[in-house]
Amino acid sequence: MSEKVRSMFADIADDYDKVNGILSFGIHNLWRTRTVKESGAKEGDRVLDCATGTGDLALEFKQKVGMDGYVMGTDFCSEMIAHAPEKAQKKGLEIDFEVADAMHLPYGDATFDIASIAFGIRNVDDPIQALKEMARVVKPGGRVVVLEFGQPKGVVGVPYRFYSKHVMPAVGGWISGNREAYTYLPETSAAFPAGARFLELMKDSGVFTSSKAVSLTGGIAYVYVGTVADNSYI
Repeated sequence: MSEKVRSMFADIADDYDKVNGILSFGIHNLWRTRTVKESGAKEGDRVLDCATGTGDLALEFKQKVGMDGYVMGTDFCSEMIAHAPEKAQKKGLEIDFEVADAMHLPYGDATFDIASIAFGIRNVDDPIQALKEMARVVKPGGRVVVLEFGQPKGVVGVPYRFYSKHVMPAVGGWISGNREAYTYLPETSAAFPAGARFLELMKDSGVFTSSKAVSLTGGIAYVYVGTVADNSYI
């Protein structure tokens, strides 16, 4: 990933959770709960959460897989992930965290049951390569799960576009001191393939036997689930 994007996330890391809670009205927590449900995660599963940020999705997965399960959270920005261990400790959850790039994961083939990424796939240099790499470290028949923003249409679309274009940069910039970051985030969301177009990316990766998209909150976000093919890590 580019140094510019890494530096941007490093700059807003300390205020990231606060701004997310305010701008999403807390709905992002419901989206993560739905993501874990759609993943099919169960007790004892091994989960890799890429672009974990401050660890929210990793925490959600750990609560699902339990003490017999294992969760590793990774992020390419050390300043972001630095906040995650304390959050896990406060909840009494044992989770490993380390710095790693989703396009070059330092883990063996077929190591995990599930690999996930929330609001991070649009920030990688090559989304298809990231999907391939996530599938590589997942066992055949396991799942790659992606939570990402969409581009809602209809009655939801107009107010959402106004909110993301004008309100998010103003509020996010005011709290974090970095308006550019909260201009970049909605701009990349608006430009990134969503819904059927992202399913085409998953198909083009050639590593899934099946995939599906689940619309959340009128298409503001989507959960994508791909079942890993037997030969995805060869």
